[in-house]
Amino acid sequence: MLPLVCVLAGVLLLALPSEGSVLRTVVAVGVIVLGGVVLVRALRPFTFGIGPDGLTVRRPGLRRQISWAEVDALVLDQSPPVDGRPFPPRLLLVPARGVTVGLPTTARLPVDRRPAVDLLDLGQVRERPEEVAAALTRFAGERFLDAVGKRRAAFAVEDFTVGLRGYRMDQVDRLVRRGQEALAWGGVPERQAARDKIEQARAAGLTVAQRGYAQLEVDEALGALSDALADNPSTDREPTT
Repeated sequence: MLPLVCVLAGVLLLALPSEGSVLRTVVAVGVIVLGGVVLVRALRPFTFGIGPDGLTVRRPGLRRQISWAEVDALVLDQSPPVDGRPFPPRLLLVPARGVTVGLPTTARLPVDRRPAVDLLDLGQVRERPEEVAAALTRFAGERFLDAVGKRRAAFAVEDFTVGLRGYRMDQVDRLVRRGQEALAWGGVPERQAARDKIEQARAAGLTVAQRGYAQLEVDEALGALSDALADNPSTDREPTT
């Protein structure tokens, strides 16, 4: 919208009656040109293709074919929500050794914290994340990890009701996410640490905010998550005598 407003503002400046003001004409033309350039770039055809030969990417800052040999890992991830509002999932790419895809490594994988390229915002495509994940599973094979799906499969949580005098949302989201990740790909220490964190928060009392998650729903979910972390076979302790 901003470049479109610039173009319209420039046209309006040129259309207004003037007494030969050179400065205003220069400013108007400059605004039109700048807005037009940005608008053309924004409307440039966007392409993201997944196939047997690799990925076809045409987006701002990157227009190339990425073969599967150039890919070490692909992860479908999702940033934690802010104030209860979820972000769209994103596709992160770790290039193979010695490969530069043309974008900086500004992200990190959720599993092992390796630097990764923020390749695609799934909010920009028509296909659902499940469809993208299915295509990547088919063609990328073991290179691909659906971190979003793994968290959900490890411990599914329905969206909490948001209302007055609820638990602080960011605190709850961090606890749930840590527990899910510990179940999805963590070892014994990670699961025990996540459970300890949840139990400490419950014992101390979660922070109540003016606007937050419904307390009863959160209490039930955190209790179930703590039980899941404790019931995991790999965390069972040997009986003592």
